[in-house]
This record gives sequence, C-alpha cells and structure tokens, in this order.
Amino acid sequence: MKTIHLLIKEKVQGVFYRATAKKVAEQLGINGWIKNTKEGNVEVIVTGTEERLNEFLNRCKQGPKDAKVKDITVTTKSPDAFNGFSIVR
Repeated sequence: MKTIHLLIKEKVQGVFYRATAKKVAEQLGINGWIKNTKEGNVEVIVTGTEERLNEFLNRCKQGPKDAKVKDITVTTKSPDAFNGFSIVR
C-alpha cells in the first residue's frame, strides 16, 4: 500500500468537489480524508494500491462538472492506515 498527499488548486470549493472525490474513493476502495483549506484549495491524503491511487488522481484532475482544476501537487507520504474515506470539516 502507498499513501499520497494531494493539494488541488483553482476552483475546487463550492462545486461538490469533496463529495465527488469521496464517492470516487469509495468506488475504488481507497481510504483517507479530504478537506477544504483556508486558501481555497482542497487537501487530500489517501492510501491504496498504486493502480487505484493513479485512477483516483486522474479523476481528481477532472473533478465535478463545475470544478476547474489548475494544479495538483502530489507528495508521497509514509504509509498510513485509515478506516474508510471521510470529509473533514
């Protein structure tokens, strides 16, 4: 298993980005969390297989219909164990 941190920038708040990402994560069977940042971005930490994380990342690049993703910074983290996928408020 691998754990990655994503920082997703541009128009990603107020467009159901977190809810969409949660649905995708659950479909792919990956675990972690997602939250909005004070700067207007979205931050994600996810754990899963390399293949599933790559699929999640590809889906994050698209986002929901009204999102506009400008940039995603990906950082590999030490493996972490999460129970499910949650939206942090």
